[in-house]
Amino acid sequence: MGLWDKIKGELVDIIEWLDDSRDTIVWRFPRYQNEIKMGAKLVVRESQTAVFVDEGRIADVFPPGTHTLTTQNLPVLSTLKGWKYGFDSPWKSEVYFVNTRQFTDMKWGTQNPVMVRDPEFGAVRLRAFGTFAMRVCDPARLLTELVGTDPQFRTGEVQEYLRQLVVGHLGSALATAGVPMLDLAAKQVAIGATLSAVLTDELAPSGIAIPRFVIENISVPPEVEQALDKRTSMGVVGNLDAYTKFQTANAIEDAANNQGGAGEAFGIGLGMAAGQRAAAASAPASAPAPPPMPPPLPAGDWFAAIGGQQQGPFDVAALTGHATAGRLTRETLVWRNGMTGWTAAGQVAEIASVFAAVPPPLPPQA
Repeated sequence: MGLWDKIKGELVDIIEWLDDSRDTIVWRFPRYQNEIKMGAKLVVRESQTAVFVDEGRIADVFPPGTHTLTTQNLPVLSTLKGWKYGFDSPWKSEVYFVNTRQFTDMKWGTQNPVMVRDPEFGAVRLRAFGTFAMRVCDPARLLTELVGTDPQFRTGEVQEYLRQLVVGHLGSALATAGVPMLDLAAKQVAIGATLSAVLTDELAPSGIAIPRFVIENISVPPEVEQALDKRTSMGVVGNLDAYTKFQTANAIEDAANNQGGAGEAFGIGLGMAAGQRAAAASAPASAPAPPPMPPPLPAGDWFAAIGGQQQGPFDVAALTGHATAGRLTRETLVWRNGMTGWTAAGQVAEIASVFAAVPPPLPPQA
């Protein structure tokens, strides 16, 4: 290499950065002895910002565009260098390209459960995970607070710090949201928006913003999930007394259809039980019977559209009385808590026994 080629290599004519890494936030332009030629071209592409650093101090910041480096568009650096007459000699300065696009592949998750107080279930341990996006909103602050002299600052160098910050605020966000645990799934978007604003405010001194925060899932420990599954099963069953009678009737019918063996043994058992009840009824009372207790208050959670109006709540016995009187038919709309909408009574299996004693409609006359 001749002397002229070496001089041309030291005096940079075009300063630019083409990012192909997808995870680089800040990149320092490499050059021999940091020499830049007066009048060189600086190419700053969209989603980039160029920052000039002179002797450890941030001088000028350039937005997207093509800039010709002269004393006129380098006011801060010209002041630091003392260029009063705008001569064309080269100078030494570091150029950092800052990527200002959104980095959307940032993930977070709770390594340990977050303890919150639920109004219905008490103290509950919750786990959560999701993603968030980050971008640089103030390149100068980012260089001062986090990058320093790092020639290539990547997302991996700041992701763990951001994850810890997210988890630190997650418990407070869930606790102050005032949302029951069973309704958290419906409020995940709102909670994520709140966390995005809080994290952006806290990271503002570092030049970082969190424009999007996504909660993908909030879960409880396995034993709590099992308890919730049991509670859901009980809600599906509905009236346990009616369900037990229905199961008993099915068992009797199955035993009657079973010829010999277990069926006969079950019939003998039923006969003995009936005999014991008859003997107990005919035996003289050895002690005065306790005073009769008042019947329990009517309770139920069924509503019916009777006479064009919503009436209820009714229990199964009350529905049976309305069916016997002809006020409740298989076409009458009914509803209870847990159903998605009003449904014809004849299509609801839980109250099928209501129409057991009601004869079907007469066939049309010939």
